Amino acid sequence: MNHDDQPGAMTGIALLLPITLSTMAIVLLAPVLPRMIQEFSGVSGHDYWVPMILTIPALCIALLSPLAGVLGDYFGRRRLLLAAFAFYALVGVAPVFLHDLSTILISRVGVGIAEAMIMVLSTTMIGDYFHGAARDKWLAAQTAFASMSALLFFNIGGQLGSFGWRTPFWVYLSALAMLVLVQLFTWEPTGDAAAPTQGDEPRAGQHSTSWAGFPWSRMAVILGITIYGAIFFYTVQIQAPVGLAVLGVADPARAGFLTSVASVGVPLGTFVYSRIGRWPVQRLLVIEFALLAIGFLLMGRAHQPSGFVLGCFVNQLGAGLLLPTLLVWAMSLLTFEVRGRGAGMWQSAFALGQFLSPVVVTFAASLAGGLQNAFAVLSGGAALGLVALLLCAGRIKRAPDAALVKVSLHG
Repeated sequence: MNHDDQPGAMTGIALLLPITLSTMAIVLLAPVLPRMIQEFSGVSGHDYWVPMILTIPALCIALLSPLAGVLGDYFGRRRLLLAAFAFYALVGVAPVFLHDLSTILISRVGVGIAEAMIMVLSTTMIGDYFHGAARDKWLAAQTAFASMSALLFFNIGGQLGSFGWRTPFWVYLSALAMLVLVQLFTWEPTGDAAAPTQGDEPRAGQHSTSWAGFPWSRMAVILGITIYGAIFFYTVQIQAPVGLAVLGVADPARAGFLTSVASVGVPLGTFVYSRIGRWPVQRLLVIEFALLAIGFLLMGRAHQPSGFVLGCFVNQLGAGLLLPTLLVWAMSLLTFEVRGRGAGMWQSAFALGQFLSPVVVTFAASLAGGLQNAFAVLSGGAALGLVALLLCAGRIKRAPDAALVKVSLHG
């Protein structure tokens, strides 16, 4: 297959759409969770097992993303990505036809395996094809796209759920449309020049198993900040309806609407990042953790839903800035030979933070005497992160930014 030397907008879009599949795994099914619990009420421990239909894929991403990166570096990204789409569609739609809870849970493990491959490989390929400001733009767009798709999938899941709890699972077949787009608008990356090859034949540079040149110390810093930041990132998305209930918002529809209003902060933060993303990394991180801390403080001190939603919005604005900052910083440090493994580690760290978020909030609430007090504790946690960033600024300020500029020359 012949391709132009430069990837176009459709290449970016083909690799941007797959980010929605991980959002779909949880958000699409959330509205039908009560019906699934009712369906399997006769199964021992159903109140524990049924919610895992939603959460197992995220745990698989946390555990398997590094392996997905290793496989991508060794076998090539594109062929594995295409196979992962097909597998995702197959196991994703399986619960429509399955009647046993244990087999449904096994199918969800399959969804998690496919998701880990799709998330890591599509992100890695964006890093392979695009450089400099273009790379920043497409990686940042992933954040906005994922958050906006969450609002869409929640509504789609609710509408389809009225036809029965199995109906939303049909949406998993949308992965086949993404397979076609990737087939049409990408080619197997073979190096940082991302030059297309004839017939998708791999060149030297694939079958990479060497860790030579992997930026271990800098990646360790990025991964630590990513886990810490992801705990904060997901707090509003998970806890906002509960926080609103504490303040007297009993109607689930109104709580959902107010949460979605606050969540607009994420794509807005991503848009702001597209304007200031070339600033030094440590300056961006300081701004982002300051916004997280202020948002949590407003949430913890709120006496009315309006004040709480304002705090959530400020917090999500910081979150929308933070995610692309960390992802772009990580990808800028990784050469083609190790990019899959680095992207896998980053994805794993982010998923781990997502998994830990409700655990940390529940623990903080038990210590502080309630959810609103827990938000004040988290504000202190974000402020501590801010202080740590200021103290460590010398270690994170120049080399990554230089890499951002030089990446198109050196990769």
